Amino acid sequence: MTNSTTNGDLPNSPKASTYSAHITAELQRYDEHLRDVRGLVTCTRRGRLRIIGWLLEGKFKHREIIFARLRPDDIRQFLARRLTEHQSAANASQHAAALRSYLRYRATCGDHVGKLAAVIANPVHWRLATLPKALNVGDADRLLIAATSARKMPKRAYAIVRLALDLGLRSGEIAHLNLNDIDWQAGTLMLRGTKSLRQDVLPLPEETGKALADYLQHERPAIRHPTVFVRQIAGSTLPITSCAIQKVIKRSCRQIGLPDASAHALRHTVACRLIERGSSLKEVADLLRHRSLNSTLIYAKLDTPKLAEVALPWPGSAA
Repeated sequence: MTNSTTNGDLPNSPKASTYSAHITAELQRYDEHLRDVRGLVTCTRRGRLRIIGWLLEGKFKHREIIFARLRPDDIRQFLARRLTEHQSAANASQHAAALRSYLRYRATCGDHVGKLAAVIANPVHWRLATLPKALNVGDADRLLIAATSARKMPKRAYAIVRLALDLGLRSGEIAHLNLNDIDWQAGTLMLRGTKSLRQDVLPLPEETGKALADYLQHERPAIRHPTVFVRQIAGSTLPITSCAIQKVIKRSCRQIGLPDASAHALRHTVACRLIERGSSLKEVADLLRHRSLNSTLIYAKLDTPKLAEVALPWPGSAA
């Protein structure tokens, strides 16, 4: 198995370049677990590696990593330091998720992690308390127009935005698309190595297919690499990354005055459109490839006709 993390790929930390060989090797093994077992994309893995790198650096700097020496107080003190520097629920949730993920990995290695996991507390956050942030019809149309005016490779940008907006593809799924994943005759798209580490076949809408064909015929360099989307760096043509996909979408969103919108907002947009057209939550979950129907429950709040049917009368009003 090849290592996906090198010294140049370690977490973006001021101390990253000084990590000991022990910490570097541990982060490499953890990264392989996140990639090959959990199916996480590069950006997500880097965020978790950065946090775990800080933890290991504080406890095992220039020493061999002996996991059994990690104590609950080490976790508490680490969280206290990190959250004092940046106090927000999002930052706390990010650290808690990374630590729990690392402890699950260590559990698969045979370590006892129960006491360590017990001290990790999430900030108060009411599940399903907010509505999903989606683009309205006007914003979605303007986003597609903005993509076509991209300074570099506009046909590529347009095809990327269409895939996210028409099919709700994740950035990693778009980045991993290969030429042989497109069945032009059947009008389908094969997704391999998704977040759930399975293969899915999705229908390819006509407009999405046209955008892909236009990019492949008129803008994509004639190279042998099977990846659909590529980018040019220092004269070399390389497969695109999920982070680069996110930047393409983010750039188009900023151009139409939506600086806070992201690639994930386009997945929300697809789900909201389906709900508005009468699709069931199961159908939405299938298209978005959610591993659990619980991930789709937030969209139930958008189905106002069905919610009205089960709404109870206001106390004191006529039934």
